[in-house]
Amino acid sequence: MAQISVTIDGKQFRMACEDGQEAHLLALAADVDHRIKAMRQNFGDIGDLRLAVMASLMLADEASEERRKANAAAEAVAASRAAVQNASQLGNQREMEIATAISNLSDRVERIARALSGEDRDGI
Repeated sequence: MAQISVTIDGKQFRMACEDGQEAHLLALAADVDHRIKAMRQNFGDIGDLRLAVMASLMLADEASEERRKANAAAEAVAASRAAVQNASQLGNQREMEIATAISNLSDRVERIARALSGEDRDGI
């Protein structure tokens, strides 16, 4: 388990993270720090805890929106898969209908050919 130090709103915090995740945690901390600085500029000095809560709510809102988008995308993918499967089934059904029609036409042509050649008087 790695140990790193992150700085958020001018304060240092010692954090533990999985080995290899140090850069990711530093990037997350930098994002939170940037958000808190921006809110401090917009709202003034409203207290560290309140800024931290507001930043947390903003991040939670973004995460919620991304989950909603991911769910919508998953539903669209499922609908597309169902449409592809339905189209495939319809295509297979249509192929069978065409094959049957071709076979029937072939049989009819053969009967006509036999009738014309005199082999089958009842063919047509």
